[in-house]
Amino acid sequence: MTKADSPSKILTPARVDELIAVYRDGLLDDVIPFWIKHAVDREYGGYMFCADRDGTIIDTDKAVWQQGRFAWMLATMYTTVSPNQEWLTLAKSGIDFLRKYGFDTDGRMFFHLTREGRPVRKRRYFFSETFMIAGLAAYARAAGDKQARDEAVALYKRITSYITTPGAMAPKFNQEVRPMKGLAFPMIMLVTAQILREVTDDPICNNWIDRCIDEIERDFMKPEFNAVLETVGPNGEFIDHFDGRMLNPGHAIEAAWFILAEAQHRHMDSRLLKIGKTILDWEWELGWDKEYGGIIYFRDVKGLPVQEYWQDMKFWWPQNEAIIATLLAYQLTGDEKYARWHQMIHDWTYARFPDPEYGEWFGYLHRDGRISVPLKGNLWKGAFHIPRMQWKAWLILEEIKAGRKANKG
Repeated sequence: MTKADSPSKILTPARVDELIAVYRDGLLDDVIPFWIKHAVDREYGGYMFCADRDGTIIDTDKAVWQQGRFAWMLATMYTTVSPNQEWLTLAKSGIDFLRKYGFDTDGRMFFHLTREGRPVRKRRYFFSETFMIAGLAAYARAAGDKQARDEAVALYKRITSYITTPGAMAPKFNQEVRPMKGLAFPMIMLVTAQILREVTDDPICNNWIDRCIDEIERDFMKPEFNAVLETVGPNGEFIDHFDGRMLNPGHAIEAAWFILAEAQHRHMDSRLLKIGKTILDWEWELGWDKEYGGIIYFRDVKGLPVQEYWQDMKFWWPQNEAIIATLLAYQLTGDEKYARWHQMIHDWTYARFPDPEYGEWFGYLHRDGRISVPLKGNLWKGAFHIPRMQWKAWLILEEIKAGRKANKG
């Protein structure tokens, strides 16, 4: 039983039922059907996400990480929502496309492919690999595919060797002049290990989950600023330059709910609960736009101007992550503050991003909520943050509802 089992003035039973319908129906009747209709490549396999407002494909290139993300989403829905054979078949299409075309001869994955699978671009990051792992693990769970499970474990271990072997990855900055590391690495390794743990008892999962959370707490959380920095020195040093001062509230809020989910997994681990709540509290204060609403993209930790020109825009995904984080924080704590924040971010987001005419969501708004560009997808926006939010929020609310019923009983 969680503290959300008790009554709430905001998340009342009627409001819970209303939100369940919004998230469930948005997932099953809008977002997933939109992408199955428009993105699935039935000729070459995999998915094309570069879509205009009405779903028309305007660029046939494929981002590797988007293949793994949609495969994860489809296979996860098969396991947790309904054993829909179409979802499983389409998940396998993405996995098989990546197996065939996603890897370079050195074992690393590409980032950007043509429709047919020819390599366009390879990046030094390993985000393509992490989402391939997520897709493989979810497919292994859904299909009972031991080969996919073993591939996922082996690929995760390969990534850990990149991280722990000096010189294995080309640095972004000159390490002799200004050594730096980013929040993205421990964050993505954390959630990938959480997904992988669903199909294996290999100790590497819990070991890296602990390692990543410890690193986030030790090096990126800065109580002197009440902020989570996006970039720090190798040992967490503050770097007083544009990159070192930059905050990405949506990114840190996403990390917060990964840590809250881990606290829940470990039977309400008090330390992890405190870390997750602290990050969410700090980043909400920094990220919520008090003039226009919504989560703003970048801030400077010292309140100085930010160099990126899109710094004050409202992208879709930080709003998605804030919806999950606030709802999960309320579920685990029963604190009405989080219910109120959830209402604020949900209502602001749903009044602006969903497209009532063609379905799915716009991705990019100006600070005041006006649409910046009407496209529905590109190499970065696809079928991931929105459906993951809808799926996760739906499940959380169902758990809240069931807990209240059990409490009454």
